[in-house]
Amino acid sequence: MSEHAPDEEDRPHIVVINRWRERYADYAGYLDHATHRVTYVSTDVGLGSVPATAAGTEVVAATDDLPAVRAAVARLAARHGAPRALVALKEDDLLTGAELRTEWELPGPRPEDLVRFRDKYLMCRAVAAAGLPVPAFAAAERPSDIREFAGREGWPVVLKPRIGSSSAGVRVLDGPEELPGNAPFAEPMLVQSFDARPIHHADGVFDGTRVTRLRLSRYVNTCLGFREGTFLGSVEVDDPAVVRAAERAATAYLAALTDAPTPFHLELFIGPAGEEAGPDCSFLEVGARVGGSEIPFIWRDLHGHDLMRTAFDLQLGRTPAAADAPATGEVGGWLLIPAPAERPCLITHVTSMTGLTPGPYAEVVLAPGGVLPEADAYYEHVGGRFRFRGRTSAEVTEALIHTATRFRVSAEPILRSTPAGPSPNGRTALSAAHTAPVEVTG
Repeated sequence: MSEHAPDEEDRPHIVVINRWRERYADYAGYLDHATHRVTYVSTDVGLGSVPATAAGTEVVAATDDLPAVRAAVARLAARHGAPRALVALKEDDLLTGAELRTEWELPGPRPEDLVRFRDKYLMCRAVAAAGLPVPAFAAAERPSDIREFAGREGWPVVLKPRIGSSSAGVRVLDGPEELPGNAPFAEPMLVQSFDARPIHHADGVFDGTRVTRLRLSRYVNTCLGFREGTFLGSVEVDDPAVVRAAERAATAYLAALTDAPTPFHLELFIGPAGEEAGPDCSFLEVGARVGGSEIPFIWRDLHGHDLMRTAFDLQLGRTPAAADAPATGEVGGWLLIPAPAERPCLITHVTSMTGLTPGPYAEVVLAPGGVLPEADAYYEHVGGRFRFRGRTSAEVTEALIHTATRFRVSAEPILRSTPAGPSPNGRTALSAAHTAPVEVTG
């Protein structure tokens, strides 16, 4: 990495917090690394997406570890000067970034701007206070709170961490016999009534008053089911009435939470309603960030807009760039296949799906011999990631299901080695940080 150059005093220091190995965000394309000193705080796995032109890099075990990241930023500032801005795009890193902006007096979102997008209890309370539909909910400190809630609202209920992502720690409880004892929970929890209607996600941009960009998608299976071993898919909705209902709902939900511009990833329940009323929408949760999985790629590939660039610009205090290219008018979709073994694991077999008819237009898989790491970017490091395009939702759904039923991947677990030598099973533990996935576009 470069050290001080003669003109460095004229180059503002910008810090980026990153944990992605995949290039979800094109950092070097968003900010000129020649006219700025752009430094990175990254996990070891995330080094794969740090540009070679970075002015410096500090590696931390976890980018949501505020003390560790604070110390890393201080070391970068000692070498490159006080930062002028700080960017953190991953959901779990939003509050870390906000805290550090406050400490360094930098532009961009503060903790008080983002906490209602991270704490699901505060989030639901703000939506309910605006008179908008949301399943019954309550804060829960111990199992007896769940029993009391279910006594009022009925079973089943959903129990989830108030601050979490990727459905980690989420459980559906069908009755009191499934309550986990009565010891206090290790972290703040939220209990909600179970809603059996299909879950959709809406992704786009809110300008502080209205939604300016939106694509609505319906999940195929659920995020919780993916945690439990089933595939997770998503198909964009091509029914204009459903999309209009979701856009109205998204505008109301975002306005209840903020008056600042933000990208968003909104999850909501959508069910049928009367012909005059249109589809019925109810709030699930929303993040002030770009959706994960293949969403950023599909937006760039099909809809001519880089949502990650919008998020990057907003955190720098810049006016977001306009669309990068004309939209194709196609419907998009994506598919995730769970990890074939406990991570970290060594891929032993994989079946390419590009060229399959119907099938994906792009796939991201590890070749045999590659290592699937135990990393915090949960939807990135999976058994296989696939992107789809088509004329209709039905066409994309057919290709998604066709791929899900035919794709095969297998792996062997890798037991972690100790610093003293090889792992107990005789296999030397491999470094996952530099094992790149293979992306194929058809």
